[in-house]
Amino acid sequence: MDKLLDICKKFKPVDLIIIAGVIIALCVGFFTYKNFRQTAAKQIEATSKISFQVFIRGVTLTGNEIPLRADDTTFISIRNVPYTDLQILDVKADRKKVVLPILNSKKVMIVEDVSQANMYDITVTLTDIAKITKDGAVVGGNKIKMGLPITLEGKDYKFTGTVSDLKVMPVTDDDKFHNSINTNDDVQ
Repeated sequence: MDKLLDICKKFKPVDLIIIAGVIIALCVGFFTYKNFRQTAAKQIEATSKISFQVFIRGVTLTGNEIPLRADDTTFISIRNVPYTDLQILDVKADRKKVVLPILNSKKVMIVEDVSQANMYDITVTLTDIAKITKDGAVVGGNKIKMGLPITLEGKDYKFTGTVSDLKVMPVTDDDKFHNSINTNDDVQ
C-alpha cells in the first residue's frame, strides 16, 4: 500500500492531464477506424456543378460600362481567402432607385435616384464544381451558403458582395470526372 502511495505522489497534475489526453486521442482514433465517426472525405456524397449569385450593393461607377461581363472570368476570394478564377454566367446591374408617392393617391412609383446617379447594385452569377455534402455545397473548403462574403477581382476592379442565391445542377455521373477531383479538402 505504501508503494502505491509513493507512485501516486510522483505523478503531478500535468502528468495526469497528458495521460488523459493520450487516452482520449486513442479512443477517437479507434472510433474513426471502426467507422463510428465520419471524416470529411466520407461526408462527400456527390460532385456537381453549381451556380451562385453574388449581390454587390452600392458600387460607384463613373465610367461608361460595367467591368464585369458575361462569359468572362473573375478571381474570387471566399472569406478573404484567395480561391480561383470562375466563369461569369450573367451580370445584372441596376441603378439605385427611390420610391415616390403619387399625389392625391395611395399609389407609389419607383424611379431612378438622381442624387446617386453613379451608384449601382450588381448581381453576378458564377459557376463552379462543388462537392455536395449533407450540409450543402462545398467549394474551396468553404460551404457556399447565402450570406457568405465573397470578393470578385479583375484587372481593373475589386468588389465585395454576398452570396444571394445558390443552385445545384444535376449530379454528374462521369467516373473520369469523379476520379480527377481531390476529395481530401478540409470542410469547414
